[in-house]
Amino acid sequence: QLQASGGGLVQAGGSLRLSCAASGRAFGSYGMGWFRQAPGKEREFVVGIAWSGGSTWYADSVKGRFTISRDNAKKTVYLQMNRLKPEDTAVYYCAASLYGGSRPTAYTYWGQGTLVTVSS
Repeated sequence: QLQASGGGLVQAGGSLRLSCAASGRAFGSYGMGWFRQAPGKEREFVVGIAWSGGSTWYADSVKGRFTISRDNAKKTVYLQMNRLKPEDTAVYYCAASLYGGSRPTAYTYWGQGTLVTVSS
């Protein structure tokens, strides 16, 4: 089970940190990802991290602004979002995958989502 938190309302240029807490003993075996879905749009990949934390991959739209990290001891993955833009407004979902990558179909477990709203 995945529980995302940390969303909220922020002005453009501001920062937020999302957290995704996992339950279960196998967290350290899964790659983790963050996806987002804006109103009227399809869910899109944001960023992923390997089970070890040694590899990360980012959507071009967030490179240089967002940073993913994980703490396997705490079974938590984080998404630090800086220099936020209005177009970053979306519901953000964390997800777990044994395979990684950027396709939603590769992810088996999903959190409930947390809303991020960036005002201009």
